[in-house]
Amino acid sequence: MLGPNIRGQKIHLEPVKHDDLDIFRSWFADEQVTRYLLRRFVPGEKAEEEWFERASSAEDVVCWSIVHDGKTIGNTAIVAIDWINRHAITGLIIGDTSQWGQGIASETVRLRTHFAFQELNLERLESESYEANVAMHRALEKSGYQKVGRRRHQMFREGAWHDTFIFEVLRDGWLAERA
Repeated sequence: MLGPNIRGQKIHLEPVKHDDLDIFRSWFADEQVTRYLLRRFVPGEKAEEEWFERASSAEDVVCWSIVHDGKTIGNTAIVAIDWINRHAITGLIIGDTSQWGQGIASETVRLRTHFAFQELNLERLESESYEANVAMHRALEKSGYQKVGRRRHQMFREGAWHDTFIFEVLRDGWLAERA
């Protein structure tokens, strides 16, 4: 599913548009952008089209483009939604490197988490982050996520194995923090 428009202070989340696909592909071609992603290869045009079709119609996905000053600078999603047990996996990418360090990831996580708990009525969200991606860890923690585990040797980069961290946030804890 494509997520609804959600307005924040610095950014807003919009449904992904077909026109965004070339921008997304350009980000996957940038090693600086992909250095912390689990996925490192540039999808072909057909693969990106197929992703868009799946994401647009899937019942277990909600995805958005992250828009700042009218420009798509990233994307975020809630995926693998388990409607019975009410949990899901979350992720995001800020592809426009000029926007790094501006608090955009933190605001995106906050807006996405609010939507997941208040609109989708989910109970638990999980996110995985490369051990060196400290900025992402901070963005998650600002929205109530807690580090709950480590996957050892999860990623092979630059000739070495690296760990990833598992973060989660529960609805009750998130609501209590906001009270």
